[in-house]
Amino acid sequence: MRLESFELRGKHILLEPLETAHAPELAAAAAMDPSLYQWSHVPQGAKAMARYVDTALSARDEGKAWPFATRSVPSGTLLGSTRYFDLEWWPWPEGHERHDRWAPDACEIGYTWLTRDAIRTAANTEAKLLMLTYAFQVWGVHRVVLHTDERNDRSRAAIERIGGRFEGILRAHRMASDLIPRNSARFSLVAAEWPEVRAGLEARLAQGRVPTTPE
Repeated sequence: MRLESFELRGKHILLEPLETAHAPELAAAAAMDPSLYQWSHVPQGAKAMARYVDTALSARDEGKAWPFATRSVPSGTLLGSTRYFDLEWWPWPEGHERHDRWAPDACEIGYTWLTRDAIRTAANTEAKLLMLTYAFQVWGVHRVVLHTDERNDRSRAAIERIGGRFEGILRAHRMASDLIPRNSARFSLVAAEWPEVRAGLEARLAQGRVPTTPE
């Protein structure tokens, strides 16, 4: 099911629906410091980034994902990308209030990367707050899942800081950025936990540093 276009805007960042025109800016952003992306697949070069964007848009058109470009509101600078994916519509029976809904019942958030100047700023916290708010309060999902490479301690700690609960390790789950079968650390948030998680994210955001123009 193809979702209607939407953007998510906060005080610090704007999550714009990803389009082909974003590819050159994303390529430039990714090239600032490729060493950041040891555990994540972030394409380097214009052609590779164009393929990356095309793949994301194909998944969007098939109703499997909704990708964004992440932009700083104060500076207008593109900071990276993120997306909803593995959107799930559960087979609720006829007569159930959730039968034939337009919105998914569960999703994953991932493919998230940022430039160095945006790391440890309000950018990631606000992006997650915007995306989780939309997922739980507009879509009405039951569950949001996040995965990261088992070896990526920084990402695992970041997911736990935003309220993700560790569920375990999925062995040989996906292809890793270093082209081996990746063990994934799996985290999730469920609807009943959302009010507490939202309060924590809002408190963290109030203390965050605003992303600015790259130094």
